[in-house]
Amino acid sequence: MATAVLEKPEKTLADVLHDLGDIPVERIRFPIGSATEEDVIRLLDGDDKHLCELIDGVLVEKDMGVRESIIGLRCGRYVDAYLEDHDRGIVFGSDGPVRLKRGRIRFPDTGFVAWERILDDDYLEHAILDAVPNLAIEVISKGNTRREMELKLEDYFRAGVQLVWYNYPKTQSAIVYTSPSSKKEIGIDGALDGGKVLPGFSLPLKKLFARTRRRNGRQRGNGSK
Repeated sequence: MATAVLEKPEKTLADVLHDLGDIPVERIRFPIGSATEEDVIRLLDGDDKHLCELIDGVLVEKDMGVRESIIGLRCGRYVDAYLEDHDRGIVFGSDGPVRLKRGRIRFPDTGFVAWERILDDDYLEHAILDAVPNLAIEVISKGNTRREMELKLEDYFRAGVQLVWYNYPKTQSAIVYTSPSSKKEIGIDGALDGGKVLPGFSLPLKKLFARTRRRNGRQRGNGSK
C-alpha cells in the first residue's frame, strides 16, 4: 500500500522533502517509504544511536544539539518536580518515542502524559509509548524548518495533545499553543503556564534558559577553582 508522501509515482525527492516540512535530505534515513516502527526502535537502540521520527513510512532524523538537550532536560526536570507534589502522570525525555497513531512516531524533547491516558499497566515495558501526551514540549533548533514544526504541531493536536510549548533558545522566547491556530508568544520576562493540563504550574523563561552559557570568570580547565 502506498504511503502518503510517496503515493504519487510522479513525485520527485524534492516533493517528498517538501511534504515532510522542507527538511534537508541528509535527515532522511533508509528505507524510504517502507520504514516501520521496528526501524525506529532499531536506530534508537543501535550502537550509533539515532532519534528518527516515522512519518508515512519515512524515517526523519530529529535535529537536536547540546543546547536543545540541556533546555529540554531542564524543562522536563521542572515538570517532574511539579509532579512530585501533584501526582497527575509521568514526564518523559527526548529519547522516548511516542505513538500518535499507527505508523506515526514522534519524539518530543520532553512531555507529560496523564495517568488516565495510560491504559496499559506494563507501559514501561514497551519501546514506544502508546499514549498520546497531554503536553508536548519542543526546543527549536537552527535545523528545524518552520514548515516542519507547523506539520508537527498539526500532528500533535490531531492526535489529542492539549498543550504544546515551542521554546526558542536563540531569542530566549517561547510560544504556547492550545490549538494549531491559538497561540501565545512569551518573551524572556514571561513564564510557561501549565493551564488546565498542569494547574498551578509556572516556569519563568529566565529560569528555563539560565545556566546555558558559561559563567563570567570561568575558563576552560579551571572549573574546579
